[in-house]
Amino acid sequence: MELLSVKELAKYLDHVIEIDHDFEEQTAFARNYGVACCAVAENNVADIKALLKNSGVMVSGAVAFPGGDSMPDAKIIDVQRCIDLGADEVDYVINLTELKQHRWCMVEEEMGRIAELCRKNGVADKAIIETCLLTREEKIRVCEIAKEVRPAFIKTSTGMRSAGASVEDVRLLRSIVGDSCKIKAAGGIRTYYIALAMIEAGADRMGTSSAKKLLDGYAAYLESLK
Repeated sequence: MELLSVKELAKYLDHVIEIDHDFEEQTAFARNYGVACCAVAENNVADIKALLKNSGVMVSGAVAFPGGDSMPDAKIIDVQRCIDLGADEVDYVINLTELKQHRWCMVEEEMGRIAELCRKNGVADKAIIETCLLTREEKIRVCEIAKEVRPAFIKTSTGMRSAGASVEDVRLLRSIVGDSCKIKAAGGIRTYYIALAMIEAGADRMGTSSAKKLLDGYAAYLESLK
């Protein structure tokens, strides 16, 4: 893989907006570094969208965190609300109970309805499958469904469970979905070398609450090479 610039690496990152830190400070960082997107709770979409106006940084609303157990109709309402508030993307947790019980028709219906709604509105949907809870066979099956219904992204994790993304999982997901959808890795991505390993494995995007530390570390690394 060719060496990326700091700006190029930033374009792989979704910066998680934390509610206990100043929104203006966090969005100023996102604007200055040029990250791909700021990920926020649904009720903060409009505020963050306004702060990022004309920056080129997208806003993603979170739906059904962290368990994904709400019914499909409820998720559709929440996704539509994010869209109405100005979200460019939506990160939602699929129904993990249905997945673990192998009710694949229900999983496919939910993913398909949300993907269709988002496509109709020009919004990218990121279906979170929580890889740390799944067997290899379950990861493969849900990715096969994704190949059919084509969400914009399959996302590894919420970052709220026992483990987040792994290089092995990213590589597995990529091997199954091919170019039918993108891969977002999330959970535990705190350093530039982990980020680069995820990209090498096939990640198109990464979610992190450590974007500034990660990018500053990468800038220092690039400087050390001069």
